[in-house]
Amino acid sequence: MSDGASARTTLPAEELDALDAHWRAANYLAVGQIYLMRNPLLREPLRPEHIKPRLLGHWGTSPGLNLVHTHLNRVIKARDLDALCVWGPGHGGPAVLANSWLEGSYSEVYPDVPRDASGMERLFRQFSFPGGVPSHVAPETPGSIHEGGELGYSLAHAYGAALDNPGLLVTCVIGDGEAETGPLAASWHANKFLDPVHDGAVLPVLHLNGYKIANPTVLSRLPQDELDALLRGYGHDPLHVTGDDPAEVHRAMAAAMDQALDRIAGIQAAAREQGVTRRPRWPVIVLRTPKGWTGPAEVDGSPVEGTWRAHQVPLSGVRDDPGHLAQLEAWLRSYRPEELFDDLGRPRPRVLERVPEGRRRLGATPHANGGLLTRDLPIAPLERFAVPVDKPGTDRHEPTRVLGALLEQVMADTATRRDFRLVGPDETASNRLEAVYEASGKAWQERTLDTDEHLDRHGRVMEVLSEHLCQGWLEGYLLTGRHGLFSCYEAFVHIVDSMVNQHIKWLKTSRDLPWRPPVPSLNYLLTSHVWRQDHNGFSHQDPGFVDHVLNKSPDVVRVYLPPDANTLLSVADHVLRSRDHVNVVVAGKQPCFDWLSLDQARAHCARGAGVWEWAGTEKHAGEPDVVLACAGDVPTQEVLAAVTLLRAELPDLAVRVVNVVDLARLMPHEEHPHGMTDAEYDALFTPDKPVIFAYHGYPWLIHRLAYRRAGHAHLHVRGYKEMGTTTTPFDMVVRNDLDRYRLVMDVIDRVPGLAVKAAVVRQRMEDARTRHHAYIREYGTDLPEVADWRWTD
Repeated sequence: MSDGASARTTLPAEELDALDAHWRAANYLAVGQIYLMRNPLLREPLRPEHIKPRLLGHWGTSPGLNLVHTHLNRVIKARDLDALCVWGPGHGGPAVLANSWLEGSYSEVYPDVPRDASGMERLFRQFSFPGGVPSHVAPETPGSIHEGGELGYSLAHAYGAALDNPGLLVTCVIGDGEAETGPLAASWHANKFLDPVHDGAVLPVLHLNGYKIANPTVLSRLPQDELDALLRGYGHDPLHVTGDDPAEVHRAMAAAMDQALDRIAGIQAAAREQGVTRRPRWPVIVLRTPKGWTGPAEVDGSPVEGTWRAHQVPLSGVRDDPGHLAQLEAWLRSYRPEELFDDLGRPRPRVLERVPEGRRRLGATPHANGGLLTRDLPIAPLERFAVPVDKPGTDRHEPTRVLGALLEQVMADTATRRDFRLVGPDETASNRLEAVYEASGKAWQERTLDTDEHLDRHGRVMEVLSEHLCQGWLEGYLLTGRHGLFSCYEAFVHIVDSMVNQHIKWLKTSRDLPWRPPVPSLNYLLTSHVWRQDHNGFSHQDPGFVDHVLNKSPDVVRVYLPPDANTLLSVADHVLRSRDHVNVVVAGKQPCFDWLSLDQARAHCARGAGVWEWAGTEKHAGEPDVVLACAGDVPTQEVLAAVTLLRAELPDLAVRVVNVVDLARLMPHEEHPHGMTDAEYDALFTPDKPVIFAYHGYPWLIHRLAYRRAGHAHLHVRGYKEMGTTTTPFDMVVRNDLDRYRLVMDVIDRVPGLAVKAAVVRQRMEDARTRHHAYIREYGTDLPEVADWRWTD
């Protein structure tokens, strides 16, 4: 160890022996999980039938993770710390499972895997085995909040967990392969947002074992002075632990841990007791140990330990190659299991000597099982924020601005308990949510200038121009039991597609684990949407995140398209109270007509989809001639504008207007819990009448959701079809054939008998589109008949 850490912690021989015993036990259990299905304690010579038929798992990172876990145990117990660890290396499952079994937390949540020989055998057999557990750190792993299946998000998750947890130490082990990803690189900047007064501390451990699957890693090959300059540039003071001699590494790791925690305690005391406001330089531990440390040095003449060959299964032919089998047995016996486990297979007292107890154990901390800590979010009555609606389509409001007033109150009502955060990539004010600044400023620990606005060292609004960081922060915050909302431009939320994949999978798996209570939902507010990005142009026009999300687990995902301010309030009230869901809410920030009163909005949102009787013309006809359906604010306006044209031009036509708020309502009930039965769907849309559906996003999604319905052959969907540019608002809908004139033409084309009778009307609609094209090119604004349109009964 180097870099200012000369004041080494002196480890008495007895303590060093206990730490090494625990580390060896964890290593033994990690190897056993990869290879063994019987004979877990080697009470008889190892035979091929003791070996799993398929060898799966990752050994390379495990010894380093076991070292970190062992030394975290030591400092947690010695200092009585409240601690959580985020395990970044993707497939470090063997190590984390081994340690949770050793400390007893695993057997507490899985009583069928006790801490004895029978439980050890079950632990080994179930790893990467049908009906068992994954090879990575997953929801099934006690003490985990971080899915190891995809790399790059560990440090952001760690900071999210530390926010508003002033007594919590969050250690984050970062694999050096993971450190090459974009999200992880951005996450080093999270320390500029960490408040040492109200937040906990994050201790990154950069584990440089040198290799990824088949290549060296960038950071491990940097000269130490260059790596130190990089880490100092990120605002950290590095502490180095380097070596391959276990005793020396134990001593160095203990010293680095003590020095890091002393620095953290000093930073927090200075901020909390002395009022120091200067951004601190937080410690980071750089741990260099060989990949596959203590494993086979060489296999079949090729070096393994300390190379990329140690990444997964170093000995792959154990069942068929007697030499490999003998080498595996020698490897396992090198840990001296008879010294570590008693005759019944239980860990000996010396192995557990430095393991904390109860909720202090890393596998038992409630911070890794956030539903245990969650409190209901205080949400004021919506009547305080709702807009009055005497008649539909008379007044306009900006829906997200109305929502901003509600979020301001939520921020104010959680000011002392600090369990709600709003995150977004530099867009809170742009998205009309700036009212929240009245209750909380923007988190910021760097210097401020006189021209800055709303920056606050203790703020709970998180803005950084990295969607990855926003997503990671919020996931870590939610999984540790708090609440939040992610506000983002619709087109750019795609940047976190793969991150939301992992979170949805996490929630889906967690719902099947009775020991994991529900956590607050991940809520997206997607605004600055496709239909009102006419000024920014094609690059800002993409409504496809909804398609991506609706491919995922129906138990978890929800999509809402509120058409006005009051329905947005109703939807927001619902999603902010919900648990274990990923809720996507798409709403506009531009002035939008108010269609429904608050009571009407609540009833409509509860239905998820319904007939707007006041808008249709079927009252005396018994059944409609055509259904005009809509989902989204701009499509709703275009449908209602089309209805006014149909009333004037074809007064005898019976038109039904259906608005859809909850997109999953279109799915069959068997495929989504919000889906309609066939009888409900047919009653709403009819089984045999033409349905013209104006949809906010890509039209084929509606066809996919409704393809099994009886009336699908009569369904015609208009939506966004990649016809974007910088233009006027109405030209966006015209370009994509979603405009009112095209919808009228669709009705004429699809209602039997209308094509001949209404040929002149159709021609007038076509002429209106032609006039529109000429007008915007001359005047640069939309036709007065469009810009000044109002709903009339």
